[in-house]
Amino acid sequence: MMDGHEVTVVDNFFTGRKRNVEHWIGHENFELINHDVVEPLYIEVDQIYHLASPASPPNYMYNPIKTLKTNTIGTLNMLGLAKRVGARLLLASTSEVYGDPEVHPQTEDYWGHVNPIGPRACYDEGKRVAETMCYAYMKQEGVEVRVARIFNTFGPRMHMNDGRVVSNFILQALQGEPLTVYGSGSQTRAFQYVSDLVNGLVALMNSNVSSPVNLGNPEEHTILEFAQLIKNLVGSRSEIQFLSEAQDDPQKRKPDIRKAKLMLAWEPVVPLEEGLNKAIHYFRKELEYQANNQYIPKPKPARIKKGRTRHS
Repeated sequence: MMDGHEVTVVDNFFTGRKRNVEHWIGHENFELINHDVVEPLYIEVDQIYHLASPASPPNYMYNPIKTLKTNTIGTLNMLGLAKRVGARLLLASTSEVYGDPEVHPQTEDYWGHVNPIGPRACYDEGKRVAETMCYAYMKQEGVEVRVARIFNTFGPRMHMNDGRVVSNFILQALQGEPLTVYGSGSQTRAFQYVSDLVNGLVALMNSNVSSPVNLGNPEEHTILEFAQLIKNLVGSRSEIQFLSEAQDDPQKRKPDIRKAKLMLAWEPVVPLEEGLNKAIHYFRKELEYQANNQYIPKPKPARIKKGRTRHS
């Protein structure tokens, strides 16, 4: 929007919210369409950022079939749109295509280690086949495609209850509840701030790189370190509580971003603590907003119409 493009946002609000884009509503270059990509879409565009899909484990495990449909039929529909109007399509793929990796850090030529029938398979395999579809359309129909393999990302406008590590910890710390760590907390993750990711996606879309590119922060931390860092930044007295390990939870996750550095001149620039402080500020405001805008229905008194006998 700030670069002067006309932007059409297509969302079915399965995990998104209108509030995330409300500051653009009414702008002449902005349009919001309530539409599900599982149904075909007929609009005129030059570039398609195909970001549609639930992306946090509780969201995609809640409705695995919807997740599969979005990543398969939805991707076919968006590739069909790209083919019809001659647009370039960028697929928001994921580090989950690498599964629980046996190679560390993960490079783009690693094929992955995925359980095709596990609880996360609807997302992992959905994104893997979405990539397959992109390259089939490129090869057979000449559609221009870009594939971003996105690693863990956080920042303002995250859904507070989406069940991801950062949002869970911030919410628990702000509410004085125990920070829940699954397993020993020795699993590693690498988190990037959302503005870094956006810059990477735009750079990839406007580049000549048609093969997959990792977009993530190579700075690796254990889940336990994250819990302690967020607890300290919030200034919370919450305890850290250890729960049993989640099934098929990747033990290590760290992107090799040499390709993005070399071909896109991109790397994350927002320091972890700065990003976390912005996310904490947003979550504080969200909790205040919810507390002030809670609709608590009052029970209506039963009204008896006059002149009518009521039979019990």
